[in-house]
Amino acid sequence: MKVSKLAANLIGSEIVKIGNEVNDLKAKGAEIANLTIGDLNSNIYPIPALLKEEIQKAYQNNLTNYPPANGLLSLRKEVSKDLKKRWNLDYSPDDILITAGSRPLIYAVYKTIVDAGDKVVYPTPSWNNNHYAYLTSANAVEVKTKPETNFLPTADDLRPHLDGAVLLALCSPLNPTGTMFTREQLSEICELVIAENKKRGADEKPLYLMYDQIYSCLTFGAEHVDPVSLFPEMKDYTIYIDGISKCLAATGVRVGWGFGPSHILDKMKALLTHVGAWAPKPEQEATAKFYENSENVDTFVDDFKAKLEESLKVLHNGVQHLKGKGLAVDSIEPMGALYLTIKLDYIGKTKPDGAVIENSSDLVFYLINEAGVALVPFSAFGEEKSEPWFRASVGGLAVDEIKVMLPKLESALNKLK
Repeated sequence: MKVSKLAANLIGSEIVKIGNEVNDLKAKGAEIANLTIGDLNSNIYPIPALLKEEIQKAYQNNLTNYPPANGLLSLRKEVSKDLKKRWNLDYSPDDILITAGSRPLIYAVYKTIVDAGDKVVYPTPSWNNNHYAYLTSANAVEVKTKPETNFLPTADDLRPHLDGAVLLALCSPLNPTGTMFTREQLSEICELVIAENKKRGADEKPLYLMYDQIYSCLTFGAEHVDPVSLFPEMKDYTIYIDGISKCLAATGVRVGWGFGPSHILDKMKALLTHVGAWAPKPEQEATAKFYENSENVDTFVDDFKAKLEESLKVLHNGVQHLKGKGLAVDSIEPMGALYLTIKLDYIGKTKPDGAVIENSSDLVFYLINEAGVALVPFSAFGEEKSEPWFRASVGGLAVDEIKVMLPKLESALNKLK
């Protein structure tokens, strides 16, 4: 049966495909160390107790009708205060838009700025930009990054591609790598954006920067930097993506917020009014109550990210131990988020059954079946399947589970010849 061309040509998620394999095996009794999901095991990492209480209270008080299209004023006021306290960013409640997590915001940024055929620039690996570019019929320009720069684009990488572009999409800390821009790296990129916009006439679209900082509170010693703090003139061109999904371990609570220039945020709000991608009113009410005291956020985040950092260090040290034993593996020291970047240089090797590991997907499914270890290849984030790099998310496992998994990974890799 015929469907739209857009629907017919949608690319399925490689992460979902891997997840389905993991779930099928688990249903058959297999023990799988699932490092694929950018999510959190809520039994290991529950949301803050006070936030849970406030959500329950809001439902008991029957706050179950529509919220305002741009979000509850009480929450937008608290977000405004938090942005000022945490990052010294000045955004009024009117320039903040609340949605059901960050995905509607990203989609709305694309739809508000990008016309069919417009140039959109983003690095690879990065999360889902290829899909949003497809959904907006953009002319997608993918800028390949290198491990030497922690898989983050440099100004030199981006410079040849910004002429005529209408959107540059960046993320720090980065999904899938867990790495972060330094002050110098981001400053040089912002200078490019400012210079590009100075060249443009009044009848031309500016070059906007979408800056996804959903993991900004989950950093391990490294400094989180953002465009407007570095260059106040970037305020006219920067749309931020943020929310509680990661920092409060609240991926399923679905409260995100974007903030940026009024004329962009107003159009995003109008667009999403027709989509209905609002965060539920009780969750908005509860989040506002939770943010009334900033110590609630700080206390939870400090404990939560310390646990994540411990898990990431155990995994990173484990991979480095295997490297020291001569295995063709490596990892990049984590700086933030939930993720470790791992290199498994086994493409082209032969499995015990004589079949060849022809690409990164083959290696993923071999490790699921042979070691009970599930990773996501960087091909799910725009890289080629010939690349030997993988994302490991520690949000779904306890530290002890990671320790148990490492010898299984070693054994499976040693069987490849």
